[in-house]
Amino acid sequence: MTSIAQLIIGVTDLAAAFLFMYGLKRMSSPVTAPSGIFVAGIGMLVAILASFLYVFDAGASAKPHLVANAGLGVVALIVGGGVAWWAGKKVAMTAMPQMVAIYNGMGGGAAGAIAAVELFSARVPGAVQLVVTLLGALIGAISFSGSLIAWAKLQGVLNKPLRVKGQQIFNGLVMLTTLAVGGYIVFVADRGVTPLIPMPDLIWLFFGCALVFGILMTLPIGGADMPVVISIYNAFTGLAVGLEGFVLQNPALMIAGMVVGAAGLLLTLLMAKAMNRSISNILFTNFGTVVQRKQGDIKGSLKPVEAGDAGIFMRYASTVIIVPGYGLAVAQGQQKLYEFVKLLQGAGVSVKFAVHPVAGRMPGQMDVLLAEAGVPYDLIFQLDDINEEFANTDVALVIGANDVVNPAARTEKSSPIYGMPILNADKAKKVYVVKRGEGKGYAGIVNALFYGDNCDMVYGDAAAVLGKMIEAVRALGTKAAA
Repeated sequence: MTSIAQLIIGVTDLAAAFLFMYGLKRMSSPVTAPSGIFVAGIGMLVAILASFLYVFDAGASAKPHLVANAGLGVVALIVGGGVAWWAGKKVAMTAMPQMVAIYNGMGGGAAGAIAAVELFSARVPGAVQLVVTLLGALIGAISFSGSLIAWAKLQGVLNKPLRVKGQQIFNGLVMLTTLAVGGYIVFVADRGVTPLIPMPDLIWLFFGCALVFGILMTLPIGGADMPVVISIYNAFTGLAVGLEGFVLQNPALMIAGMVVGAAGLLLTLLMAKAMNRSISNILFTNFGTVVQRKQGDIKGSLKPVEAGDAGIFMRYASTVIIVPGYGLAVAQGQQKLYEFVKLLQGAGVSVKFAVHPVAGRMPGQMDVLLAEAGVPYDLIFQLDDINEEFANTDVALVIGANDVVNPAARTEKSSPIYGMPILNADKAKKVYVVKRGEGKGYAGIVNALFYGDNCDMVYGDAAAVLGKMIEAVRALGTKAAA
């Protein structure tokens, strides 16, 4: 018979799940994303508070522990919420991908922890529920350890991909071992036979192999592919949470987990398409492998110019397309950039922004960066919507971007980015590239665009360079657009 507490919990969980879905829907547009995040946050708060209602429906054996467990839950919420609030306020835009990676890993770890509690307590009733629990544990553990490695790569703790001969075969053996241990756990529990080694040790071995596989799976991946990795692990975490929600018969976890998993999978597919890769290529090969190309193999030379001269040239252009990249985020130059854009608009110049799907280190990072500066959304265009316009554009201004404008993606079959759709910045009549130096992008290859006859290099920190451009244009008497 359903108690009043169970009824309230069920209704509350459904309400929380609705808030999750509605919030995620609003996150699909930069205009409504802030309110979507707020709505989803309210849903999470509702789900958390509803979990405390289980104390009213606990059995007699659990009641002596209710006060202590509830107290631990409150302490965990205060500590976790406090740390999250402090970290969210403190984190810089350039460190946002690392934070997403680590928080995503925590979600996978939480799903794995739920599975561990169920497995060690031997409360899982039946083979189907046990298989689902183990699947959630497997995916959650892989997401946890893999996300930690992704964080280390993004943070610069691990600077190079680790690749050794026979690595894929070894990784496959580790996964087969994990699946074999999981299958043996199900066989022992279903048949009621005595295991060759104690069941707790089998469970520890299962989790250990899963965690090791998550590490091994992520180590060989290069930095250029981290946006896709983050997306994959986001999908993994959602799936793991949904599976453990099924085990616990918790509607909020099931719905929220499946929605996050589906959204993460869709994002992964879109990112893979943007990089011209298949999902199997992403998961089972050393994608991001670098094939070096020497600068001497490229015709032309680098042509440095002064920032002020570039700014004045754009002031007298008719059309300008700006390609933002991670270098803009590093320099925190988005406010200066929009100030410069308004000066150009005040002089009658048509200005648009072109954003590549995998620009930066996290999906959507450039959109968030521009929104933070107050750039109107109707000025921001995605690759497919603006690529044809470069050929008729007077100036393409590339700020801190590299691989996403590299023409090698069209012509160099030996290049790691060959076949990846790029922004056609090289087809503009004039190209200015703002970079701190002559360094390479995440893919580690030379960019032929920089050596083109129509391309000039403006060296320096993006914020400082934009400041000089602003000064030069203002000296001409140009007023900024409102």
